[in-house]
Amino acid sequence: MNDQAVLRRSVMCQAAAMLLCYPDGTLHQRLPLIENALAEQESAPAQALRSFCDHVRRTTELDLGADYVRTFDLKRRRALHLTYYTDGDTRRRGHALARIKEIYAACGWRLDPGELPDHLAVVLEFTARGDAAQGMRLLAAFQPGIELLRAALHDCRSAYAPVLDAVAATLPPSDEARREATRMAAAGPPAEDVGLDPYGSRSAVPLGMPVAMGAER
Repeated sequence: MNDQAVLRRSVMCQAAAMLLCYPDGTLHQRLPLIENALAEQESAPAQALRSFCDHVRRTTELDLGADYVRTFDLKRRRALHLTYYTDGDTRRRGHALARIKEIYAACGWRLDPGELPDHLAVVLEFTARGDAAQGMRLLAAFQPGIELLRAALHDCRSAYAPVLDAVAATLPPSDEARREATRMAAAGPPAEDVGLDPYGSRSAVPLGMPVAMGAER
């Protein structure tokens, strides 16, 4: 991938990350910055993100916040926390979260207080501004969950569906990821394995070891 393609992907990831955060008062303030960054791109993912920006402009902060809370709900299998799809609310999820934190730390990336490392917006920002290679590995590892969330948003005709379309477009097409998403949808999130040592339980997602140091935000 050439430098221009890497830059375009970073812009897409950063824009999607900002649009997938809770829409507090800063979103409307940041909107011109996001739109200006996307204006130079004519790709389908960029157009998808611009369509969501148009939606934000037409919608009040109160309505955006209410829609965000309704949309991203664990009970409806529309979670932005990616380990939920692979590990549910089991103790194994704690190991997966710790592993992602280790990857961030090895790349010099520090989370803001209160951020969970598996939130899709956090992973996208890490990919855009931290370590692109490690970020893409994380996104690829969680691609089935991303596809499942994308399908669920389309099913409920959510305004956020184009944002997930743009995110999915940053990853290579994968029939295996789609098959796994279908399996996840049928099975639901994993249940707790009662009686197992929580420190011995491993995440279902094989997260590779970091191989390069990235920039600290």
